[in-house]
Amino acid sequence: IALIVDETYRDYHSQDGAPHALFSQPNALDTFIHLYSFSKAFRLTGHRVGALITSKARLGEIEKFLDTIAICPGQIGQAAALWGLENLSDWLAEERNEIIRRCGAIKAGFPVLAAKGWELKSAGAYFAYMKHPFDISSADLAPRLVSDSGILCLPGTMFCPTDDPSGAQHLRIAFANLDANGIATLYQRLVALNI
Repeated sequence: IALIVDETYRDYHSQDGAPHALFSQPNALDTFIHLYSFSKAFRLTGHRVGALITSKARLGEIEKFLDTIAICPGQIGQAAALWGLENLSDWLAEERNEIIRRCGAIKAGFPVLAAKGWELKSAGAYFAYMKHPFDISSADLAPRLVSDSGILCLPGTMFCPTDDPSGAQHLRIAFANLDANGIATLYQRLVALNI
């Protein structure tokens, strides 16, 4: 059994150093498949350029599969990823710091929502998962947030099996595109909700 770790957002990890020690385990590549996306790190939206690290034997099998679906990623994305690797380390470090600041603003400002019955379940590189206090499914709440409050977010029902009731109680809110003032505005709008 292989462990597949998708570290698409690893560049935005909030702690210094490696997020895990899996690569240092004996024979790690025999049971470990590591995925990474240059598209997220270097803003190559739509280019789907990434990396995969695993054993030579497994890589050979993966290459057989890839040959049936695509010859290779587009050259523009490949060239952009290479240029990013060679030239954007300082820029990427600052982007990481900004994402960490925004995540900090999500956490620091949350008490105003907690006072209204909201729960912050998690906040990572780009998204916060929040449990809402309303007697309405998030599948119905999310569209109302757009029309009533100008808040675009995804209902938790999109991330849970249909028979899991917790999805109806949660929202996934993207904050990577909001600065501290935008996060404050988000919280003002959520506090003002009258559902």
